[in-house]
Order: sequence, then C-alpha cells, then structure tokens
Amino acid sequence: MNQQLVRVTRVAMGLIVILVAATTYWQTWARPELAARQDNEIQRVAEFEVKRGLVLAPTRILARNREERRGRRTLYFRQYPQGRLAAHVVGYSTIGRSRAGLERSLNGILTGTDRALDDLVQQQLDELRGTPIVGDTVVTTLDLQAQRIALEQLGSRCGAVVALDPRDGRVLVMASSPSYDPNLVEEHFDRIERIRADCRPAAPLLNRAATGLYAPGSTFKVVTAAAALSSGRFEPDSRFVDPGYCTVYGKRVNNFDTSRPFGSVDLRTALRYSVNSVFCNIGKDLGAKRILEQARKFGFYERPPLETPEGERAASGLFRKGELWFPQRNADVDAGRMAFGQERMLVTPLQMAMVAAGIGNAGILMKPYVVDRVVSPRGTTVTKTERRRYSRPMGPVVARDVGDMMVAAVEGGTGTAHGPVVTGPGRGPLADDTGIEHAGQCDRRLRRGNAGKRTKHGQSEQ
Repeated sequence: MNQQLVRVTRVAMGLIVILVAATTYWQTWARPELAARQDNEIQRVAEFEVKRGLVLAPTRILARNREERRGRRTLYFRQYPQGRLAAHVVGYSTIGRSRAGLERSLNGILTGTDRALDDLVQQQLDELRGTPIVGDTVVTTLDLQAQRIALEQLGSRCGAVVALDPRDGRVLVMASSPSYDPNLVEEHFDRIERIRADCRPAAPLLNRAATGLYAPGSTFKVVTAAAALSSGRFEPDSRFVDPGYCTVYGKRVNNFDTSRPFGSVDLRTALRYSVNSVFCNIGKDLGAKRILEQARKFGFYERPPLETPEGERAASGLFRKGELWFPQRNADVDAGRMAFGQERMLVTPLQMAMVAAGIGNAGILMKPYVVDRVVSPRGTTVTKTERRRYSRPMGPVVARDVGDMMVAAVEGGTGTAHGPVVTGPGRGPLADDTGIEHAGQCDRRLRRGNAGKRTKHGQSEQ
C-alpha cells in the first residue's frame, strides 16, 4: 500500500512539474510568437487592453493610443497623427483588419510580450493588480520633412522614394505613392478603396518602396560599371566606338537618343550620358553571370534586411515565369540588354538605394534599418540599433570611380536638370530609358551621407 502511494505521489509530482514547465513556456518564451499570429483573434482583441507603445520619428508621434471605456474594460485603439505620411512603414493595428508594417512585425515589442523574463514577471504582477500593461516605444529613423517632400513630389503618380544614409544604413525616407490614411482602415476602409492614381490598380496599401518590382533601366548601369571595373578588364578611360546602337542576337538595340551617336567614347563618358550601346557591349563581353554576381554583392536575390514584415519586402533579380531565377549558363540570358537594365531584370527602389549607398560609402554597404531604438515605459533604452556591415560589393577605388561618373551625370550629363527629387518617367539621371530614377541623390550630397532611389510606373523600351 505504501509503495502504491509512493508511485501515485511521484506521478502527481511529475504532472505538476510538467504543468509548471508548460505554463512557463507558453507564458514567456512562446508568448510573443502566439501574439504575432494574424489568425489569433482572441489574443488580438485581448491586446487592445494593452496600452501599446508609441511609434515615433525623432521629433514626432507616428502612432499613439486612444482610450475607450467599454463596460468595466478599458480598451486602447490606435491613432496615427501623421496620417498618410509614414503609413507604409508604420502600418496599422486594428481589431477587424489585423496589422501591417511595424505594427505587425514589432507587435511583441509594442505590446510588451517580447521582453526579458524578469520584465515578464513584473508584467504578470501588474496584471494581477489590475494595472494596464504598457508596451515599449519604438523610435524610427525617418526624416519626416524629407518624407513629406517625397510624397509631395510623387503627387498622384504611382512610385516610391527611398533615401538611405550610406554611412550607417539608416532609412531616412521610405515613401510610397499613392499612400493612405491608416486612421481609416478600421471603420472607413471604403474610402481607402476609392483612392485613385495614375496606375491601375492604385493599390494604396502596397509599399512600392520595398515590394514594388520594376525594370531598372539605366540605373542598373552603375551595377554593370562596378562589375566591369572590378573585373580588371575595363578602366574609366577604356574606349568604345558608339554607332548609336549595338547588335544582340542579330537585332539592333538603339540608344535612347537615336539621333546622337557618340562615336569614340570612354566608359566615364558613357555612364555620364547613359550610352546604351557601350553597356550592351560590356554586357556581352563580361557575360550575364559575372554581372549578376556583382548584383548579388549588393543584395540582389535576397529580401533586403529591414524591421518591416518579411511579406512586405521583395527580392530583386532576374525573373522567369514570375519567380526569381539565376541562370546556369550565360547563353540563357541576353547579357547585352540586361547590362542596361532590361531583359527580365526587376528591382525594388529599396534595393537600388542600397546600390547607391554602397557606392557612396567607399564600396561598403551597411545594413539598412528603420528602427533606431526601443525605449521602455520607464524611459530606459532597451535596445539600440548598431551599424553593421552588410557586404563589400566593390573596392574603394572602384566605388570612387563609379561615384565620380554618377556625379558627372548630374553635373553635366543626363541628370543636369534635376534637384533632390525628380518626377516623371525617363527624366532623371541615368534614367533616359526607364521608369526608375535616382532621386537626385547621386550628386555631391551622396558623398556626405545621402543615397536615394525613385521609381515610376510605365517603363519604355528602346
């Protein structure tokens, strides 16, 4: 009999240990993952009893709470004081339509579920005392004045502007047009659906800066130039003969300006005036795979690293049948067309901003980030984003030479008429034959810490 009691006692103790372990696991380590699930409706509603942390730009509130009493419960609903200004980065948090942007990817931080064990214990005690849980505050890197200018310049056009600080990877601007007011998502979504722009569909919820894929056109020439110089087979003074076209697969590919063959021209001048035939012949000489390997060093074929949700970032590269594709043979790709950004190459504005940033930082590409720091309700800094190297796409000499060519394009080449942000297809520096444009960030200011990329719907063929 005593032996049976011992066995029962051991079994009971084992079950208690399992219960304690399971409860601890689900209440601590697994809690952020469960909270982040979009289909967890019970958890999502319960989270509106949490006073979510603020989302800030350095000097402005991007997301805050509106308190509402419902019976004995106090609920906190989101307000977005800046409206459409940073909608695609901040996103929204609603009961009926779930979340997007940083409100989704950093939900655990904003609701206080993604904390150290000792903080979670204190949080449990606050719950027992009936004290509302307060999430951590997220401070972004966005420059709202520049963000506002970007949206104003985009106007009703479908496109995007991205500006990075090449020295550390901070995202200063990430503007997508058309934008939307996240305050309307919960109860007035029909007003968002009625937004119109110069493309169909307008898709205002789409973050074109990070997920919009476009033919890069002549902006891709800087990647080709970097590959050419890095190969050791070309120099800035390497000379070419431009008859106004090049021949690929027996067909002519004309320069954008067919009335102006350049004749004998060096690489430096070819990039300055965006001469298609020169880059077409460089592409045939180098082969597609060498140029694509150079593109990979800039981050092509991977989702750009950022704190926004993974599903709101797209990878750039060659596409085949709607899927990313890296060719096994040079013969599988028209390298001549690809070298000046055509063929099946598709890129996001964020990716091309990373290209400009790598060139502007002496060949070192820093990891982009949009969250500067996380601050606890007590005002202490929980985490601070440290600058990290992402890759080294090229050496400093190559970066200097390509950067000089980009500066020349703005000062006396195809981009002389443009200021910090340009509008309209085919009117930007290195953008005579495409809808994607550098946002005037490849001038001298690029050396001082700005790199940008702008894209506009409606690519044009040569």
